[in-house]
Amino acid sequence: MPVNVIPERLANFRVYLDGKQDLKGVADLELPSFESLKDTVKGAGIAGEYESPTLGHFGSMKLTLNWRTVEKALLILMKQQAQRLDCRGAFQDYDAGEGSYKIRAVRVVIQGPPISTKPGKYENGAATGGSSEVEVFYLKVTIDGEDLVEIDKFNFICKIGGVDYLKDIKTALGA
Repeated sequence: MPVNVIPERLANFRVYLDGKQDLKGVADLELPSFESLKDTVKGAGIAGEYESPTLGHFGSMKLTLNWRTVEKALLILMKQQAQRLDCRGAFQDYDAGEGSYKIRAVRVVIQGPPISTKPGKYENGAATGGSSEVEVFYLKVTIDGEDLVEIDKFNFICKIGGVDYLKDIKTALGA
């Protein structure tokens, strides 16, 4: 990103289920956190201890979809199988050098099974709310056509910035 470009906001987004169904009732998404699996290292020659991440391995990752109302899609998302969600957004940036706004495409693809569904509450004259939570087995983040992160827990892929951190582990395992 050029120095004079200021990232401002996500202008809008859409979520597609299995590449076709537009989940229009989604109010917002909470993307998963990336927490490395780690262990404490201590022993001879170390002045104290430290936590060491296991390359390419992450703890449980969850995507949360928050809904305005009880939607058919919220209930369909409960199917007891892996679901593929294609989250497409438009980042709005301000180019101070040109004095104009620019749009960058952002795409997050997630696959995994549903693990929690909260239909919300009924209250007169108010949104019902509700949420769906998906355990993330696969995740890919692409901004402006550049793949920045790809994690596939079952196929031993952990690419971050073009580097596959599980490549040498796969080789060592004979895969």
